[in-house]
Amino acid sequence: MKALVYFGPRDVRVVEMPDAKIEQPTDVLVKITTTNICGSDLHMYEGRTDMEVGRILGHENMGRVVEVGKAVTHIKVGDMVCLPFNIGCGHCQNCESGLTGFCLTMNPGTAGAAYGFAGMGPYSGGQAEYLRVPHGDFNCLKLPEDAIEKENDYVMLSDIFPTGYHATELAGVKPGDSVVIYGAGPVGLMAAHSASIKGASKIMVVDNHPDRLKLAEELGAIAIDFSKGSAVEQVLELTDGAGADRGCECVGYQCCDKHGKEHSNITMNELVQAVKATGSIGVVGVFVPKDPKSKEELQKEGHMDFDFGQFWMKGQRIATGQANVKSYNRQLSTLISAGKARPSLIVSHELSLDEAPNAYKHFDERDNGWTKVLLKPEMIKAK
Repeated sequence: MKALVYFGPRDVRVVEMPDAKIEQPTDVLVKITTTNICGSDLHMYEGRTDMEVGRILGHENMGRVVEVGKAVTHIKVGDMVCLPFNIGCGHCQNCESGLTGFCLTMNPGTAGAAYGFAGMGPYSGGQAEYLRVPHGDFNCLKLPEDAIEKENDYVMLSDIFPTGYHATELAGVKPGDSVVIYGAGPVGLMAAHSASIKGASKIMVVDNHPDRLKLAEELGAIAIDFSKGSAVEQVLELTDGAGADRGCECVGYQCCDKHGKEHSNITMNELVQAVKATGSIGVVGVFVPKDPKSKEELQKEGHMDFDFGQFWMKGQRIATGQANVKSYNRQLSTLISAGKARPSLIVSHELSLDEAPNAYKHFDERDNGWTKVLLKPEMIKAK
């Protein structure tokens, strides 16, 4: 099968790889119809992780079931399914508690497993023609009859829509709240969409990319361009000096200042300033235990200079961690089917798998207009 394979920093290639196949009776084999490039893929693409050469990338996957293991009873051949990026066993203590992002058995020694991701187990990614899905009955979300018609919406259930929603859950967003979201990438935009669905009264999105801020406005948010002035001051002005009720961090450890220089602590410390006293902050942007390639000494060890004194004095709360996708994907699927959610609004490009290396380059450089890239393995490469 054709697959996008990691060969080193900024070197990904579409090559022939051994076909994915059923390995366990509980496996499901999926023919991929859509697989997305995620912002967290860029950490590996840039060489900022310990991703192994020869691994297939891709953790935002959707497709048609073409084969099932002998022990699979619920999922059938022909079903259209979306696959949470978390791989769960379904029976460990964390999975039984709904914490599928922190499964205790699928990646021994670590809480959590995922497709095609550094440090998240040996599982191949889905930026390929086929994908093996372990524990298929548990990990496959069977989609409604409009799955093909709304494919670009449903594929977002694999990661960014539940992750954006998770940011608002961690922050405790309730109807009537004001919310500030740092990051207008795909996850930040989905956090804005989720806050709107939840009935937030005012949603402010902080970024410095005009194309992404325009999408935030289309989703009903107030765009805050930090290249034109202090984001904190703009949030305080919009909230009569009090600060937002809730804050969401949707950028992660590679966040930058207006000059494009990385400061791993900048979004976290600005959220402490921009969120009101007794407010709460949800952090879904990726922060890693070690970042040896960082130019910051603290960040090399996964640490940051955090304004804990101000955080403590304001009586704020922070909750963190990757989304437990299965806790949200079924209810969010229902919203898509009912026309109440349209996460595909942020899609900028639909490309063939063969075009993936060039797409990674554009997305990594944050080129204007490259907001969310969907790869279609069945699509013929444009000439």
